[in-house]
Amino acid sequence: MRLGGRILTPQGWVTGHLHFEERITAIEPAALKGPLPSILPGFVDLHVHGASGVDIMEGSDAGATVARTHARHGTTAMLGTTMTARMASIERALHGLAGVIAQRQSGCARMLGVHLEGPFISAHRLGAQPPEVMLATLEKVRQLHAIAPIRVLTLAPELTGHLALIPHLNELGIRVQLGHSSGTYEEGVAALQAGAAGFTHLFNGMTPLKHREPGMVGAALAHAEYAELIPDLEHVHPGAMKAALRAIPKLYCVSDATSATGMPDGEYALGTQRVFKCRGCVRLATGSLAGSALTMDQALRNLLSLGLDLAEASHRLSRNACDYLGENERGRLRGGAWADVVVLDDSHELLQVFVEGEAIDLAND
Repeated sequence: MRLGGRILTPQGWVTGHLHFEERITAIEPAALKGPLPSILPGFVDLHVHGASGVDIMEGSDAGATVARTHARHGTTAMLGTTMTARMASIERALHGLAGVIAQRQSGCARMLGVHLEGPFISAHRLGAQPPEVMLATLEKVRQLHAIAPIRVLTLAPELTGHLALIPHLNELGIRVQLGHSSGTYEEGVAALQAGAAGFTHLFNGMTPLKHREPGMVGAALAHAEYAELIPDLEHVHPGAMKAALRAIPKLYCVSDATSATGMPDGEYALGTQRVFKCRGCVRLATGSLAGSALTMDQALRNLLSLGLDLAEASHRLSRNACDYLGENERGRLRGGAWADVVVLDDSHELLQVFVEGEAIDLAND
C-alpha cells in the first residue's frame, strides 16, 4: 500500500509517500503537487466505555462492537474501560474483553488491554460511577489481571492501603493513575513518589485547585508528566485545558466514550447507570455529566479550535498515550512501526483509516 501527502514523522512533516503492509516499510520523500492530505498516526484512546449502544460491562462481544465503531472515527488502538461494580460483574466484562485483546477482529481497533477505572475509588467522588466501591488488594487485582491484561488502573490514593499497593501494581506492569479521589495535594504527591504515573480525566472527579488547598489537580499541574483529559469542551473549560496543556508535558486526550457514542439522542447504559444523550452530551438523570459521546476525530478538531497546531494535536491523541503505555511501535509513523494511520482532508475530516495495514470501511456508521 502507498499513500501520498504530508506525513507526520517523529522528525516532523515530510511530503512524499508512506509505504506499508501490516507495518510501515518506508517513508519516501517526493515532490507532490496539488492540495495534499495530512497523514497522521492513528488515534490511541486509553479510556473507552462503549459505543453503538453497547457497554464494555456487558461482556460477551461488546468489546468488538466498541472497537469497530471507534475505528471508523480514527481510533486504531484503545483500552476497554470498566465501571465500578461488584467483582463478578467486572470479571464478566474482562472475560468478554480477553478474546478481543488476544485477537483483533477485522474492521476493529486493536484492543491493547483494560483500563480498570473502578472499583478502587472514593465513595465521595463517584461522578457517574455506581456506589459499589471497595478497597484494593493485590489479591483482587491479580485475580482480575489473570483474566485480561490490566494496563491502567485508577485508584484513590487516600484510601487505606492504596499508597502501599502502588509499587506492587507497577511490578505487575500496571500503570497506576489517580482519580475519583478526595485526596489532598500532599496525598497526590505521595502517590506519584510511590510510583503512580498519571491522572484519570484531569479536573473531573478529584479535588480542585485552590490557592491555599491545591488538591489533586494541583498535584497534577505541579508534578505530573502524564495525565488524561477529555477534550469535548464540556468536561473541562477551554481555559483550564490550556493551563493543563502548558503544565503537563505529555498530557494526552481520551474520549471517555459511552454506549451513546455514535447513537441518536436517547437513554443508554453506563454500567448499571442509566444515562441520557442530548445535544452531544451524556448525563445522569440528575444532570451530571456521565462520560461522553466524543470520538477521537472530533477530539482532534476540538484541540485545533483551541489553537494547537496539527502536529501537537496529533501527539496529544496518539504518541503521548503510547509513550505512557510503553507502546513504542504505535503512535508514530516510522519504519517498522505498525501501520496505524489516519488520512485527513484540509478540513481535518477523515478520508481513510488503517489499522495494522487494514483499510477500515468508514461508511458503516
